Amino acid sequence: MKLELRPGSDRGRMQLDWLDTRYTFSFGEYFDPEHMGFRALRVINEDRVAPGTGFGRHPHRDMEILTYVLSGAVRHEDSAGGEGVVGAGELQRMSAGTGITHSEQNASADEELHLLQIWILPEREGLEPGYEQRQVPTGREGELVRLVSRKGEGDTLRIHQDAAMSVGIATAAKPVRFTARVERHYWIQVTRGSVRLDGTALEQGDGASISAATELSFESPDRGEFLLFDLA
Repeated sequence: MKLELRPGSDRGRMQLDWLDTRYTFSFGEYFDPEHMGFRALRVINEDRVAPGTGFGRHPHRDMEILTYVLSGAVRHEDSAGGEGVVGAGELQRMSAGTGITHSEQNASADEELHLLQIWILPEREGLEPGYEQRQVPTGREGELVRLVSRKGEGDTLRIHQDAAMSVGIATAAKPVRFTARVERHYWIQVTRGSVRLDGTALEQGDGASISAATELSFESPDRGEFLLFDLA
């Protein structure tokens, strides 16, 4: 197995009076030629947004965008007339496709918004824009629950790429075990607590790429939560 750690403390950072963002991969004014993405996974931004503020109307196109709210709630509006709130523990998928503009605001006047924004390159350009939203299961220790898939089977959100995203909650008593495919590639991003991946310690904010693996084992001393991306 080949594993390359991306420590959270080494990520890029932007701090404004209303926004504190950590960049796993190059984004905007943060450029690191060693971290331009991994396979089709292009962006993992961890945003903390002050109450009553947010991102004004801005455009996207030809990108699959996932928003996972860790705490607080984000209010979005878009050029197609859509609007709504994504609350803590919810996941939204937006296919930007041929082009869409939207805004993302902290829905609270007194609570910080904490979220992950994830971008995945689509398998082709010119898709029809669209949204989906779902609750992220909680309390399923020792399990890996698929949230996003290429075909949108079951209650997963459909993504237009040969990729999937799952969430896992590991403990010492209930580790998460995953049978990998040696020809696939994987990225883990720790969202809460800490995780040991086959003996390698990862803390909240850490990520790692994994290739040439056949089995992965995740344990945690403090009920660690992580996202696992399965990529071609």
